[in-house]
This record gives sequence, C-alpha cells and structure tokens, in this order.
Amino acid sequence: MKSLNVVQLNGLRALEAVGRLGSLQAAAEELGVTIGAVSQQVIKAETQLGRSIFERTPRGLRPSRAGEPFLRKLNAGFRELSEAVGSVRHRDDTILVISVAPILASRWLIHRIHQFSARHPEISLRIESTTTLADLAGSDVDLGIRIGPGTWPGVRAEFVLPQEMFPVCTPELAHRLRTPADLVDMPAVIDANDQFTWDRWLQAAGLDQPPPKTRHMFSDASLCLDAALAGQGVLLAWPILASWALEEGRLVAPFDIRVRTGMGYYFVTAPDVREPKKVRLFKAWMRQAIAESMADHTDGSLTPLPRGAS
Repeated sequence: MKSLNVVQLNGLRALEAVGRLGSLQAAAEELGVTIGAVSQQVIKAETQLGRSIFERTPRGLRPSRAGEPFLRKLNAGFRELSEAVGSVRHRDDTILVISVAPILASRWLIHRIHQFSARHPEISLRIESTTTLADLAGSDVDLGIRIGPGTWPGVRAEFVLPQEMFPVCTPELAHRLRTPADLVDMPAVIDANDQFTWDRWLQAAGLDQPPPKTRHMFSDASLCLDAALAGQGVLLAWPILASWALEEGRLVAPFDIRVRTGMGYYFVTAPDVREPKKVRLFKAWMRQAIAESMADHTDGSLTPLPRGAS
C-alpha cells in the first residue's frame, strides 16, 4: 500500500477516467471539474509516477505502451472501490431505489405503485426517472428497469416482457375504422425517435399501401400519447405506454394485430451481487401487475418481425 503514497488519489481518478472515457472532456464531465483541471491532474500524476501514461497526439490523448496495462489495473481497482461503496449504501432494507425510463415511470408505474405499497407497507420507493443506465454496482440504485435488447455490458438483465406495437386512437376516431385499410385516410401521430415504422405494422396486417399521413410529430413518446388522447390522430403505441388509457377506455385498439419489435423490458441488477429481499418482492409484484394489465387488452397473438429487426 506504500506505493499509493507516491501519487494523489485525485490524480489516479483523473488518469482512470481519461483512459476509460477516451477524452479530457468526457472525464471532466464525469468528475464534475473543468477540462483544464483534469489536464493538470493527469500531468501531475504522470510526474509523480515518473512515466508518461498517455501519448499526446493531434487527436488527443491515447494510452502509451506502459500506460495500457497500468490503466487496466487502475480501472479494475476503481471498479472494486465503487462496488465496495455501493454495497455499504445498500444497507437500508426499508428503502427501494429504482432507476426507470421516464415513459415507464409516468405512463405505467405511477398508476400502480400504490398496489405495491399496500402489499408491502414496510418498503418505501424512491423512483429515479432517467434514460441513462445507472451504475448499479457503484450507486445506491437497487434495481433498473430498461427497454432494449437486453445485452447491456456489466449488468445482469432479466427478461420481463416483449415490446409489441399496435395502433391506438380515441373511440371517436375508431368508429371510422372498419378494416386496417381504412388507416390510409387517417391522420397519424408520429414519435420522431421511434425506429418502428407504420410500414412494418401494415406489412404484418397483409397490406401494401401508404401509411397514415403524418399530422403531428413529437420527439417524446409521452407527448405522442397525449396527442392521441386529444384525438389528434392514430398512434403506434405499445402496451406499457398505452395500458392505462386503454383500461380507462380513453383510447382503444381498433385491431388485434400486434407486432413485436425485437426489443423487450428487462430488470437490470448488478452482477455477482445477491439480490436483497426488497428487490425480489418488487420484481414479483411487477410481474404480476404487468400480467394483469396486459390481459385486459392483449389477445395473446403476437406477430414476430424477421430475425434481427428492431
């Protein structure tokens, strides 16, 4: 341990962050300091070590031959420290910290967490709504819930539910839809960030026709749902997004055709860590709640996309 006295901890943090993230700017953002401060820490640490860890190139810093193995060991060491700190912060079994995507939090979870609280009043929830995958090993987040392919590095991903798409609209608009072909004359609400297109759903419906004409486009799926609720058009939605509105009858699914996108919902936890009871209880409750909410408006027939589609 005496060798640690040679260089300051802040310098080692700077070296590790730059080596892992690949730039001074990214390291500065993570550490919450200026680029100049990170640069000075790197230079000071290299001086204290008596060796250059990075080579200076026109494209920025890159690990030197001696720096590569050093940075690998440094990264492993800081990962161990992060996990140690995280394990201590998980002591309170009465508070469950969940990191969840904003859409899932606002359109599904918020309407149902009272059910979990009624069943387990001894556990308080803290919901962190974010699109960023949390550092599960180095933070106090107990459980992440994410949508994607389930192949995130450095986490344990447990499949919960496939994502499937289908049209939804208000009951008033649905009266104008007798067959899927009638969609060609309907206005559409479009999620600008959605990779799933109307063409795929129409293909699954056996149709070769233009998609509904775009009426409004939004960069947020929650706004798209609000537009559909306001009667602005037909929206390609998925159960987690639209389930509450469907259960209340504010939206309807005029056709039974549902198409899998190749993505899914996953519970995400830290690898190689024994799950506490509070996490197991929440996962069991959520699986049951999902099954109950899906049963009300899913016919059980899913049309899979070709392998590799998303």
